[in-house]
Amino acid sequence: MRIFDTLSVTEKNVDITNLVKIYLCGVTVYDESHIGHARTIIVFDTLRRYLESKGARVNLIQNFTDVDDKIINRTKKENVSADIITTRYIKNYFDDFDKLNVKRADLYPKATEHITDMTDMIKGLIDKGFAYVSKNGVYFSVLKFKEYGKLSKKKIDELISGARVEVDETKKDPLDFALWKFSDESPTWNSPWGRGRPGWHIECSAMSLRYLGSNFEIHGGGRDLIFPHHENEIAQSESFSGVNFAKIWMHVGMVTINGEKMSKSLGNTKSIDHVLNIWGPNIVRLFCLSSHYSKPIDYSEEILKEIITKWRQVENCYFEMILSDDSQVTENLDQIKNIIHESKTEFDSALESDFNTPLALASFFKLVKNINQLASVEKITKTISEVIFPTFQEMLSILGLRLVQVTNDEKNQISNLIKQRNELRNQKKFQDADAVRKQISDMNVTLIDHKTKTLWMKQEKIGIEN
Repeated sequence: MRIFDTLSVTEKNVDITNLVKIYLCGVTVYDESHIGHARTIIVFDTLRRYLESKGARVNLIQNFTDVDDKIINRTKKENVSADIITTRYIKNYFDDFDKLNVKRADLYPKATEHITDMTDMIKGLIDKGFAYVSKNGVYFSVLKFKEYGKLSKKKIDELISGARVEVDETKKDPLDFALWKFSDESPTWNSPWGRGRPGWHIECSAMSLRYLGSNFEIHGGGRDLIFPHHENEIAQSESFSGVNFAKIWMHVGMVTINGEKMSKSLGNTKSIDHVLNIWGPNIVRLFCLSSHYSKPIDYSEEILKEIITKWRQVENCYFEMILSDDSQVTENLDQIKNIIHESKTEFDSALESDFNTPLALASFFKLVKNINQLASVEKITKTISEVIFPTFQEMLSILGLRLVQVTNDEKNQISNLIKQRNELRNQKKFQDADAVRKQISDMNVTLIDHKTKTLWMKQEKIGIEN
């Protein structure tokens, strides 16, 4: 597969056809997850689904940062322990992302469970001359790592000229970053150098090396993590192990709100719970995949409303197929097979070319449009549906989309109501027929009137429409 032709590849000829090890920087659990987190995690969930559809085994590790200054500030504000804060928001995380149909990672390591891994790594860096102990903690010596800046393309000279020396005068160099911070403020742990807590960057290095080893396939996160977080991860990990850290780096663009940066200070943060209540999981997933993963994307009602229209077309397509029969002659089957082959080829080609999800979505919606056009002239037979459905279902699964399912009892109830409505219409009892249609509509079922029959589709409830 060519999937990573144009990504930030640090090693050529990456084999992603067998076992693919992925480390994804997860959330800091001090508050609700927001739409920016959702975009990053949905992109990686879709990548995982695609790799697995091609036969690869994926080992996905996604951490929780559960020791951080923001968590400590939250504990002071609420006057509770850090465990209470982190447990609450980890639970909320799983509630949110289960609703978004995100497959769970193979493991969710917590920083607080890997303090020994971190102190062992720090000791190794000190022994190798890459780190030193100062008055305030243990620091990594940036200038000792000759390739510093290779991911972010930042030059050491420019970083030095822009550094603020007054930030910590106990460091040997203003560019050096903390591996261990001395502190008496809870939570803290013992270390060979003094009581304190780990620096942010060492957490991900220690956990990724513990579970994936050196030189694993993919490391990812939001674009805001490129510098300094991922740059520092590379420096300390490669200094410690002596080998390449990750072969491929994937960074997902930020979500803006009506053109502005999303931030708590501006009061424009959109929590996942909030967007789910308004738009529902399928619209949120389609939104997050509607722009190339590496580019920023703007959260706006206009874009999301357009996506609702497209999703309704998908629902229409699905129910036209599952309710089809062979009451008419199947025509142009070879032509339909060509349409399916073309759509799937375009879909795969888009995802294999730097994981271009907007192009893949265009291929999917093109297939949906072709099916709906056939349905509009009553050319969808059961035979045709059986040919189309596996490809349609595979695309849905890769994109992580879930259609509303109906039970056999519901099918019978809806069919009986439709039969009743048709009889009333034939008797010219249009007011009574409209009352039955209203009863059907209250079940979130929309009728599809054809010349010779009436079909139906059960639609997802979307908050903004109610």
